[in-house]
Amino acid sequence: MTPRGTRYWSSGSIPLIAPELLGDIIASASDLAIVVSEEGRVLSVLAREDAAMRDDLASWEGSDLRDHLTSESVPKFDMQLDAVARGEGRGVAVELNHTDPGLTEFPVRYTFHPIGPDGAILLLGRDLRPIAEMQQQLIKAQMALDRDYEAQREYDTRYRVLMERTQDAMVFVSIGTGRITDANTAAGHLLGATRQELVGASFAQEFDGRRRGEVMESLTSLALDDAPGHVELTTRRVRRDVRVTPTMFRAAGERVMLCRIDEQAAEREPVTDELQAGLSALYRDGVDGILFTDRDGVIRAANTAFLNLADAAHASAVKGRSLADFLVRGSVDLKLMLENTTRAGQMRMYATRLRSAVGTEIAAEISATWLDDRSHPAVVFVIRDASRAEAMRTPGATVSDDAVRSVMELVGSATLKDIVAETTDVVEKMCIETAVELTRNNRVAAAEMLGLSRQSLYVKLRKHGLLHRGPATDEG
Repeated sequence: MTPRGTRYWSSGSIPLIAPELLGDIIASASDLAIVVSEEGRVLSVLAREDAAMRDDLASWEGSDLRDHLTSESVPKFDMQLDAVARGEGRGVAVELNHTDPGLTEFPVRYTFHPIGPDGAILLLGRDLRPIAEMQQQLIKAQMALDRDYEAQREYDTRYRVLMERTQDAMVFVSIGTGRITDANTAAGHLLGATRQELVGASFAQEFDGRRRGEVMESLTSLALDDAPGHVELTTRRVRRDVRVTPTMFRAAGERVMLCRIDEQAAEREPVTDELQAGLSALYRDGVDGILFTDRDGVIRAANTAFLNLADAAHASAVKGRSLADFLVRGSVDLKLMLENTTRAGQMRMYATRLRSAVGTEIAAEISATWLDDRSHPAVVFVIRDASRAEAMRTPGATVSDDAVRSVMELVGSATLKDIVAETTDVVEKMCIETAVELTRNNRVAAAEMLGLSRQSLYVKLRKHGLLHRGPATDEG
């Protein structure tokens, strides 16, 4: 702005504005202009040409402005009048709510400007109703979004509960990418992976025997066919024969395929009444202990033979307890047996020791079978008392003839100290080999079984040349 322009707005520089024009200028500059006396009486009211309340405001002239304010706005109006009278508060915006029999309640933001020597005050107001209406619309939109969000959460919860509770294995696959977008726990059991491992993985790569493109093409063609059908495949991780039944739909502009996976039932001998009776008699009167547990090793049922081994008075004394409570090595043995059984389907002749309810210990040999029934999965343990066989074994009988012969050949050519050291190495190597074999080369489980740290086990494996024997796993 030029110096001339700055001086133009200074006192005395502005030309006089004609009275007939001043009202239009004030009405155009504000939505509502009110001239009041220093006591608050309305002297004049001006409103914009397009203001809806223009005609109704004419009745305010000559009345006290407080009569047209809500009760909470009157103290604010009085405080601002006092401030202007003291020469303060110029240009300060004050929001006042008006009320009138002919008008609904509406808010106005005023600035107070003293004019003239008679104490008159000009109130220039901005109607806040458009802003209030916009705020109300925003609040309603936010409330609608919140309701939609809660409804979405409810639908997501229903969907997740339905997916987890259904016994059918369900997998959602994106047609565009061929990757799994979601899967339930039942599908994880059939495919041999967790839900976290499946989501994002290629669906076709979960199966063997066919190319990736061929699997997706077969499923897509079948899903587009009106007649229901399935594709027979073999899972890659656990080698199970399954049937995949696809259903295609569109969601959010993307084509998605819902695949139901069913395990193909193997041809089994029909269960007759005679067979059932024989199995029941074996469970009831068999000489070996038989246990049914869940996949975590919690006992569901036990026969009389196991109760005798555990010195338990009744089945209720063991039902609901973990099998680890009756093993000398506790959770170490149980974890090892469960992992090997669920992975391979069965485990035979695992040597361990049982602890009875009264604290006595006996040697035992345990075989286990994993029954992967979809509705009632279970692990069956057959426990045999091996204390008599252990007593009949001679010390060192498990040592091979070659190992004994190599030790005997040292007599006369080495000191007794060296011979004992050599014997110790032979026994140590045998124990480590046995532990690694029992745990299927799971180094963490083998270390726990031998009472060693993982680092100590690796040192001994390297010492005896066993470090690179078979594919090792370090699962905890």
